Amino acid sequence: MLKKLQLNFSSLFGLLLLVLSLLAIANELREYNYRDILNSLAAIPKNRVNWAIWLTALGYLVMIGYDILGFNYINRSLSCNKIAFTNFISSAFSNTIGFALLTGSAIRYRFYATWGVSAVAIAQVIAFANFTFWLGMFAVAGFLFLINPLKIPSQLHLPFATVRPIGVIFLLLVTAYLLGSIFIKQPLIIRGHEFRFPSFTISLAQIAISSFDWILAAAVLYALLPSNISLSYLDFLGIYLLAMFAGVVSNVPGGLGVFETIILLILSSKVSAAAVLGSMLVYRGVYYYLPLLLAAGLLGIYEIKKNRPLA
Repeated sequence: MLKKLQLNFSSLFGLLLLVLSLLAIANELREYNYRDILNSLAAIPKNRVNWAIWLTALGYLVMIGYDILGFNYINRSLSCNKIAFTNFISSAFSNTIGFALLTGSAIRYRFYATWGVSAVAIAQVIAFANFTFWLGMFAVAGFLFLINPLKIPSQLHLPFATVRPIGVIFLLLVTAYLLGSIFIKQPLIIRGHEFRFPSFTISLAQIAISSFDWILAAAVLYALLPSNISLSYLDFLGIYLLAMFAGVVSNVPGGLGVFETIILLILSSKVSAAAVLGSMLVYRGVYYYLPLLLAAGLLGIYEIKKNRPLA
């Protein structure tokens, strides 16, 4: 009963954030009409879209490292082709639909179990991959927020004026994790589950792979921004990480609305909101929906071949 109430509260909270975000976007765009947005879409050069597609492909290639490291962590072996296939479909669905612990996990169970991996081992790989995802966020955002503290929009009503305190917290978490991988050799029992720190080498690899993933994801949107915007990539990376962190925490599918709200609030002083929204629409198409269509196609082909009757 308690778990059901928690799930309902989480869903309602995500829905509330989505509604508030859409209202904020509508308010930000009230002085523009749909033609402004369509013109902004048409104004994005094709070579920038091509760059965004290639960066997206590289980003999804890097994500395969999450599961490869996970299998290394649990000392299990599986064909790289099978890991890559599973990770891509899992990442494409969970990135777009949201609720990664449900969507991505179900897909991993579906395929890895078929290939003889035990349920316990799959659960360990899933937990490892999700933890790796956050480690990269904490490492990159922590460093950027500390050396180049972004001012937090007053509309967000956060207790901090800048993101520097958040950066300090993130870096402390990453440092604690690395120290744990060095000094804590015995498994920890957390809520009845055994947790074993990976080796220091694997921990560094986790941070490196996830950090590269976040850097590439931000580069996709940066490539699509209007060329007349006076904003360096490092400055934009900090904005992107703050927006994405809020979107992921919200549990709204793909951070829809929450992500856009923060980007618009910060960038609207530098370039028209309609132009930024146009770039973000293309970004969602390239980074989320294009991989999802490809993943759905691959999944369909796999199921057809698997269920095809033998001649």
